[in-house]
Amino acid sequence: MCLAVPSKVISIDNLLATVDVMGARRDVSLILLPEDARIGEYVLVHAGFAIQKIDEAAALDALTLLREYAELLESADEEAFSRMTASPPQG
Repeated sequence: MCLAVPSKVISIDNLLATVDVMGARRDVSLILLPEDARIGEYVLVHAGFAIQKIDEAAALDALTLLREYAELLESADEEAFSRMTASPPQG
């Protein structure tokens, strides 16, 4: 399974762009993007390459889902850790 992450284009220098993903900035290649990207637009990034432009509403919806999923995983990890470190029942 592959995951492409919606990322906002912050700056462009030839075929390299700096993108922002939930506050983290990364440099990505635009070489695989079939159309020109502009600063402020959203692109889907996979393995360091922008592969498709995406509209802002769809990007924000996807980022919200990714954030919610990360929170669920974090909560599940905390519960599992609590169970592992709990004292065994006394009897």
